[in-house]
Amino acid sequence: MRFNIRVPDGFNFWRTVYSHGWCALPPFEIDKKNDCLIRVLDFASEKKVVAKISYLKKQTLNIFSSENLSKIEREEAVTQLRSCFRLDEDYSEFYTEANKNADFKWVPKAGAGRLLRAPTVFEDVVKMICTTNCSWALTEIMVDNLCKKLGFKLDDSYFTFPTPEVIAGFTEKYLRKEIRAGYRAPYILELSRRITKGNIDIEKWQTSGLSTEELFKKVRSVKGIGPYAAGNILKLLGRYDYLGIDSWCRGKFFEIHRNGKKCSDKVIENHYKHFGKWRGLFFWMDVTKDWYAKKFPF
Repeated sequence: MRFNIRVPDGFNFWRTVYSHGWCALPPFEIDKKNDCLIRVLDFASEKKVVAKISYLKKQTLNIFSSENLSKIEREEAVTQLRSCFRLDEDYSEFYTEANKNADFKWVPKAGAGRLLRAPTVFEDVVKMICTTNCSWALTEIMVDNLCKKLGFKLDDSYFTFPTPEVIAGFTEKYLRKEIRAGYRAPYILELSRRITKGNIDIEKWQTSGLSTEELFKKVRSVKGIGPYAAGNILKLLGRYDYLGIDSWCRGKFFEIHRNGKKCSDKVIENHYKHFGKWRGLFFWMDVTKDWYAKKFPF
């Protein structure tokens, strides 16, 4: 089954797909040979499908579903994918600011700025926890294990991301040993159990009316989420006031602005302070600029 989704002016498919590493983590997958992004979609009806997403001319995403969808499921698929690609967010103010600065005029020209996210806040949060204090290779292993061992299996190649209810039924020992989550295991387990018991609803973070500072504190209140993870989770919620600095970003900043010389995080924060509520996104555009020279940067 095929259907299309219209995209806004200035949208760039591959620059959104490769906005950060999520495109390389299941249930996302890059199919370079067929020029598309693959995503396993999970519906309220409990149907699961493999969706292959490609870009057509005239500002349209083409979606190929591995199974026929009902009208309601198709509407749900459109809602999920519009959210993943951030199609309903307004970046005009961000692009206006970018055009004021010679170092960032490339951003609107490239259609950059939209950060790919998962259909659920839960998936984004768990994945972000899996990026803390480890190599990207270990992040890939943990997320792959979560999907293959706890997700729903469509076939030998495709799995869903596990729900909080599924994860909540396992033990910390299992998450440590089989998922290789290490010290993150109790945090992922506690979050899953709190969601399952109805003690917290993190999906509401996406539409929260709280100020960014208040929402940052709420995100930080979840065990296992420090300043780095919280800042980057907020970016996926459409809030860009925090930089979300990690060792990789520090290294890139030192290379770009300090000739390799180290400095404190405060110096890095002050460098982007004048960008106001967009500073976290300008920071990310700055350290990933070299990605935009290639269609497939990784």
